[in-house]
Amino acid sequence: MENVLTLIGSRNWAPLASDVVSMAVGALEEAGAECSAPDWLSDEHACDIHYEGFSPSVGEASVRQYLRDMPIDMVSQKSEFRRKRLLLSDMDSTIIQQECIDEVAAYAGLRDQVSEITEAAMRGELDFSASLIRRAAMLKDIDVEVLQKVYQDRITLTPGARTLVQTMRNNGAWSKLVSGGFTYFTNLVSIQTGFHDHQANRLEVIAGRLTGGVIPPILDNHAKRSALFKCVEALGLKPEETMAVGDGANDIPMLQEAGLGVAFHAKPLVAASSNARLDHADLTGALYAQGYRDEEFVTD
Repeated sequence: MENVLTLIGSRNWAPLASDVVSMAVGALEEAGAECSAPDWLSDEHACDIHYEGFSPSVGEASVRQYLRDMPIDMVSQKSEFRRKRLLLSDMDSTIIQQECIDEVAAYAGLRDQVSEITEAAMRGELDFSASLIRRAAMLKDIDVEVLQKVYQDRITLTPGARTLVQTMRNNGAWSKLVSGGFTYFTNLVSIQTGFHDHQANRLEVIAGRLTGGVIPPILDNHAKRSALFKCVEALGLKPEETMAVGDGANDIPMLQEAGLGVAFHAKPLVAASSNARLDHADLTGALYAQGYRDEEFVTD
């Protein structure tokens, strides 16, 4: 069928019950869709409903009004090009659970001041480039060895991050970590998760200490969008064959240009600006959205 709606439960909070799937099928049929039998990708966790009769956005809206109070994610899309051949992802609060710049600032006793600016920038209330320059300046004179301590002691992968990257790689997709953060961290995270490439901002270091400067050019929202276009061209792909994942306002242009732009546990502005959102699931939800089954996951 032309379209597919994927329902995804939260592993930690609520399984996906069969009666919820039946409610979704009923909502689609009531709106005038023709539906196939539910196809479970993961027992009690993820299920596909293939349907036709109207657009994916109408399909999602029809179901969401019935399930809006449930901790269930849903992704509605065209069936064609569902499995993506390119993954671009943000790093902070997406692939990892922290904001690296906030964790570095904590060593200087400046977490509250820096994190307040970070949050405002991610909500789209501040210009990203200006806010990054302002935050980096607050890190002046921090020993560069602090970066390694931060990575070792404070940085943790988001559940499902490595599985997402490794599973897509195993199925022929190319992956790139694109971050408004810093190359020191994207290099380590890309190695840990398996991204083919990474791109981020560069902190200026002199005599083993941060100068408080960021080496231009700054990787901002426009640069993330440009990175997507460059990858599409280099790999000879259609835009429909791409997936982008992110949580902050600086991810919006990238998410909007991708075939499937996934707002992951995102700020409200970001979720409202994307064609897919995961509010409850971990990052394996981005695999279920592509139709992967549990037995296809690469978890090593």
